[in-house]
Amino acid sequence: MKDSIQLIVGLGNPGDQYHQTRHNAGFDFIDELASRYSGFWKSDPKYKAEICSISVEGDKVWLMKPMTFMNRSGQSVAPFAHFFKIPPSGIMVAHDELDIDAGTARFKKGGGHGGHNGLRDIIASLGNNRDFYRLRLGIGHPGHSSEVVNYVLRKAPSDEYISLTRTIDCAIEQLPMAIKGEWAKAMNKLHSFKLDS
Repeated sequence: MKDSIQLIVGLGNPGDQYHQTRHNAGFDFIDELASRYSGFWKSDPKYKAEICSISVEGDKVWLMKPMTFMNRSGQSVAPFAHFFKIPPSGIMVAHDELDIDAGTARFKKGGGHGGHNGLRDIIASLGNNRDFYRLRLGIGHPGHSSEVVNYVLRKAPSDEYISLTRTIDCAIEQLPMAIKGEWAKAMNKLHSFKLDS
């Protein structure tokens, strides 16, 4: 049976000081997705998140931005998924990825957290279940682990941010296939995307 996506979560930190920082690539993606599909965000204190719903080719999909700060993202995701009976395989989490070059994105199912604290908390909050999809938005690596915190919390230079926005556009174009569970097709399209194409 194909996994269809019912909930898409964009990871980031709330607050103007974090706006368009590398660590907020997931927020950038989910904001653009909501805008593209005329979604209207509402604050939901119960889930400590901003939430909206969109329709993608007839399929209803929930969108979420946890407002808990990155390291506690699972406090929003797990209760919402439990209440609406959404299995982990029906969730996709969009997040920044150090191990992928800026201007590149990858779909992935399952796996570990790779040191990403947002993913770490979601996995723990889902009862150590890692069976959710990810949209990994490349931000590149600063070169040394001691530089990572400052790197991810800084705004990207304009050319790097433009590359991210173009990659986000490509990912959104493949989403209808992903939402319907046509993951092989969606992956092939996204993974063959080149910035100069």
